[in-house]
Amino acid sequence: MDTAPAQDPGQLTFRDAADADVPALVTLIESAYRGDSSRAGWTTEADILQGRRTDPDGVRQVVEAPGSRLLVVERDGALVACCQLEHRGEAAYFGMFAVRPGLQGAGLGKVIIAEAERTVRESWGVREMHMTVISVREELIAWYERRGYRRTGELSPFPYGDERFGIPQRDDLVFELLVKDLV
Repeated sequence: MDTAPAQDPGQLTFRDAADADVPALVTLIESAYRGDSSRAGWTTEADILQGRRTDPDGVRQVVEAPGSRLLVVERDGALVACCQLEHRGEAAYFGMFAVRPGLQGAGLGKVIIAEAERTVRESWGVREMHMTVISVREELIAWYERRGYRRTGELSPFPYGDERFGIPQRDDLVFELLVKDLV
């Protein structure tokens, strides 16, 4: 959502997550997407999914997996955001993107996604960034489109019945692949 004027996001530091970060990362991700706390921001999924977004094991798998990084974003030593980067051949996958709800809409997301794109270009030499977004998240998809991502029309099913991904509140959820050229 770009309605708020761009503000200086302050001095951000980026680093790879460590096992010790897992509990705080789970809390951040959950707060950005689920439950009443997520409603303070605009990326909430609370109206379409209930239950959890992730758990310690899921976050730890991203931290420890070969070819995967969980980028931690801090401002003044405090955790403010994170995103998953996964090397997939000529492309990188961008996921698990979370910004603390009270800080959303202030320009942090733009800075973080630009840094993620720079990181995968320099670290892995990839030509594209891929992500999947729940197709009914039109406002979020529009935000990514303004960052240069394009809808592919390539859909994959939502894992209904697997509560590790949440409890759907609608029966029309699918993921759509978004792609951005990085060269």
